[in-house]
Amino acid sequence: MKKCNHRFRIKSELCNHKHCEKCGVCQAINGCNRIIKSLRILIACEESQIVCNAFRKLGYEAYSCDIQDCSGGHPEWHIKDDILKHLDDGWDLMIAHPPCTYLSRAGARWLHQGGKINQKRYNSGLKAKEFFLKLLNANIPMICVENPTPLKIYELPKYTQAIQPYMFKEPYSKKTLLWLKGLPKLFSMGHLENYQPFLPSNTGGKKRGQKYKIKDVVRDPKEASKTFKGIAKAMAEQWCKLEVNQSHNNKQNKRSEVSGNSSHD
Repeated sequence: MKKCNHRFRIKSELCNHKHCEKCGVCQAINGCNRIIKSLRILIACEESQIVCNAFRKLGYEAYSCDIQDCSGGHPEWHIKDDILKHLDDGWDLMIAHPPCTYLSRAGARWLHQGGKINQKRYNSGLKAKEFFLKLLNANIPMICVENPTPLKIYELPKYTQAIQPYMFKEPYSKKTLLWLKGLPKLFSMGHLENYQPFLPSNTGGKKRGQKYKIKDVVRDPKEASKTFKGIAKAMAEQWCKLEVNQSHNNKQNKRSEVSGNSSHD
């Protein structure tokens, strides 16, 4: 593959070669066939920067965005603002973590009280659904929106995939749903047989005789909402590799069409 004359270079951990930041061509003497472009990636509603850092580690231009200050140590990679103001800023991929307080099935007992719907909470859930759908329907080629199992009353679209932390070498269970557009499902990167709940089932569990003897059960909402590093690593590695392969295949297809050697089934 011919080298280009562009100036900027990025190093990818996928092949350990330097690639042109503009066109993605490998700059190594014995170059590989990968076309690695500097994807622009938005991690919506993330202050921890766990997912953002996973993509940055692979050399990609990723930014977290949240109305809170970031806690991941890289404010230069953080957009402190309303995410809805930045959906049209030219992103290639967005991974979104919209608030689930009012949508989650875990909050059913606060929505249904005394056989009646808590109207105030229901209205808050409708606003949360509207925000969720704005992220899911954003004009971005590749989108992942993650949330726990939602209440049926809000009629969210059917999710694409359900994942667990123990599928990604994390010793916990915490069911998470993914709504995917333009992305394949994640595949397991090391399924653990021994794991424990990351969260207590709910506050009413003790009344039904549940016992919590696990020291590491999380109860802090902020900590509970953070993405597991194993899942973030899988997202970065699997979805960046997808872009690499697609970019290379697209370039090869264009060459075939120009030379008149394209084939049709």
